[in-house]
Amino acid sequence: MAANPAFVIVGAGLAGAKAAETLREEGFDGPIALLGEESERPYERPPLSKGYLQGKDERETAFVHPSGWYAEHDVDLRLGTTVTAIDPAAHEVTLSDGGRVGYAKLLLTTGSSPRRLSLPGADLEGVLHLRRFADSDRIKETFGSASRVVVIGAGWIGLETAAAARAAGLEVTVLETAELPLLQVLGREAARIFARLHTDNGVELRCGVKVSEITGTDGRATGVLLADGSRLDTDAVIVGVGITPNTQLAAAAGLEVDNGIRVDAHLLTSRPDIHAAGDVANAFHPLLGKHIRVEHWANALNQPRTAAKTMLGQDVTYDRVPYFFTDQYDLGMEYTGYAEPGSYDQVVFRGSTQTREFIAFWLAGGRVLAGMNVNVWDVTDPIRDLVTSGRTVDANELADTDVPLTDLLAHAEKTG
Repeated sequence: MAANPAFVIVGAGLAGAKAAETLREEGFDGPIALLGEESERPYERPPLSKGYLQGKDERETAFVHPSGWYAEHDVDLRLGTTVTAIDPAAHEVTLSDGGRVGYAKLLLTTGSSPRRLSLPGADLEGVLHLRRFADSDRIKETFGSASRVVVIGAGWIGLETAAAARAAGLEVTVLETAELPLLQVLGREAARIFARLHTDNGVELRCGVKVSEITGTDGRATGVLLADGSRLDTDAVIVGVGITPNTQLAAAAGLEVDNGIRVDAHLLTSRPDIHAAGDVANAFHPLLGKHIRVEHWANALNQPRTAAKTMLGQDVTYDRVPYFFTDQYDLGMEYTGYAEPGSYDQVVFRGSTQTREFIAFWLAGGRVLAGMNVNVWDVTDPIRDLVTSGRTVDANELADTDVPLTDLLAHAEKTG
């Protein structure tokens, strides 16, 4: 096989675009092909459930680069292009039209897809999911004509779309199987705050329920039937029950797949010259000492830089702690760190949860695993430093707003 100089990126979203950008910034002057299924050039997804969905932000603000950037930087952006197979031995990918593209290095940024409901009526018209620009446009159009909507799933996407629907003046019911929204993500203490936020803003929040069927008339969703026999009338149903990593290509090519494409700290897969980044990558995290898959914007923004540098032969690892944010009603939140269920033994609040101006910390053995600042700003750096220090802190001082976070870190470094 003749050597091929091309670097190929499969997946033209934020992660793929940032990888291409980094390759050029790092001086790579060989061919770059960026292949994406969508017809839109690479864009960021948070606006789809936040500012763009609410009509606050223009469409153009979501795009990663100006329209001319790819030609100006000699990046072969191929939209509407589906990759159907990877041949690691031949160093080629196959396209849906039968064409083949050779690569020296391959980066998979194939992202994730919304989970679908497997119940009667799930395919009716008016049952909506949110992942792509077209989805957000469809939901915005629905908000303009509907008077009531049912949201199934009280995760981040479900709650953000519920907030957008309320801002548009709709009656909103949110259905959740767990006893609280975001219970698995935030734990009981913080989950209660988000439950109250939505009920305070007029959402009918029904937790601990199970949907058995979506009913319809003339092929269009008009109601949701619950397992207890009750029925909710609605003009549309928005489903936000999580996403599934798009690992089909990787699995068929023999790459190791386990809750995403399994990669090391350099973002290299189990096969040489093939890398993965973003939603689809289950990456070993040096700080945490285990593999994690992060589905949030900051990961898609930052992880590709490491992948691109690794593709260029640089010895780099991805060790940034996870970060994500949300905006709902008058609440703005940033979360820094990683605290999965069962990993922490204490939650400490600093500030007022009643006025929703506080920082919450998740601790294990006195060490800060994660921090969430709600309507408190310019504190993500000290929160990250507390997380990465690995030192123990005094919980009483952590809760005391008179003790600066930077002082806490200094004290932890002296006594940890």
